[in-house]
Amino acid sequence: MGLFSFVKDAGAKLFGIGAAKADAPAAAGVTAEALEAALKEHGFSIEGLTLSVDGDKAVVSGKVATTEEAEKIVLALGNVVGVASVDNQLEVDAPSADAVFYTVKKGDTLWKIAETHYGKGNGAKYTEIVKANTPPVKNPDLILPGWVLRIPPLK
Repeated sequence: MGLFSFVKDAGAKLFGIGAAKADAPAAAGVTAEALEAALKEHGFSIEGLTLSVDGDKAVVSGKVATTEEAEKIVLALGNVVGVASVDNQLEVDAPSADAVFYTVKKGDTLWKIAETHYGKGNGAKYTEIVKANTPPVKNPDLILPGWVLRIPPLK
């Protein structure tokens, strides 16, 4: 699937697993073990996955069932403070259409994002975006600038 870019200083901090601590600098570095813990925290099985870190780039390989699962794993890894990119080398058993990835900007709402991607009058389709990002997004009322969201195609 390729290389995906993220905002290095956005997302959930790994120090204390998910606890955002202002005094924990992103420069401290991310480890494969910390990324593994982040995936487990989001409810993903890491069985059959290989995770490594090269500077601020996370590399994930292995086999997953669906394109959706692969994209959610990429988001979970990329939305960790300290990760600037994710090299997705996952193999997918049942490939489907890829989703669009969108970086949240200041002032965005899920309604506005839905109307931008699905057309005017389709703001209520924001629930599709929430479903597509759960996990890693746990609170649909909380999206922060710099986060990358998965925007699935409408069915």
